[in-house]
Amino acid sequence: MKWIDDFQLFLFDFDGLLVNTEHLHFQAYVDMMAGQGFVLNWSFAQFCEVAHLNSTALREALYAQFPGLDPNWEPLYAKKKRLYLELLASGKVELMPGAAELLKALEKKGIRRCVATNSFLEQIELIRSQVPILKSVPHWITRELYSKAKPDPECYLKAIQLYGKVGDRIIGFEDSVRGIQALRQTPALPVLICSSHHPLLEMATEGAVHFESLDEISGDRLSR
Repeated sequence: MKWIDDFQLFLFDFDGLLVNTEHLHFQAYVDMMAGQGFVLNWSFAQFCEVAHLNSTALREALYAQFPGLDPNWEPLYAKKKRLYLELLASGKVELMPGAAELLKALEKKGIRRCVATNSFLEQIELIRSQVPILKSVPHWITRELYSKAKPDPECYLKAIQLYGKVGDRIIGFEDSVRGIQALRQTPALPVLICSSHHPLLEMATEGAVHFESLDEISGDRLSR
């Protein structure tokens, strides 16, 4: 893993990138909709295609498919968040392939690193209590700390402002279109980590380096 020495600041997304939680988000939406009397019969791939597009695509898709859904989104989303926390509390969170090895290597070398996530601190704390290696990341920018969600680059620009230094070579990792779009608007090298079967792969890989997983990263493809 010698390639990590080529960068001075690492930026990470969280859900679906470091931890395998996307299926729990999906289940929380399914359960929330069931509580409203609707059957969300999407496949997981359909969910990812919508959720990964931008910050409002999922909400818009639900209202388009279910016109009878309560037009007040905020309480619906609050219910989804509660259901997601319940799923997290059940201890079902696992690291994505290669995440533990990369985080350990960065900690050993003392390389600066930060997670910039759409998740809230309460969710992060639950997951970190189950997956101790995540505590090795010293800096976290959770949803409470910025106003504009990805694909706006605010969270990543904030991380660079707080933890970057002049002359740094910065690298950022994402698993979604909206995340890559955010990274493209920063000085970081954007790296997409997702399956080659991802439905939005062609859109996401524009201007980014793509690998199937964190443990497949090779340094020779990270040079600009």
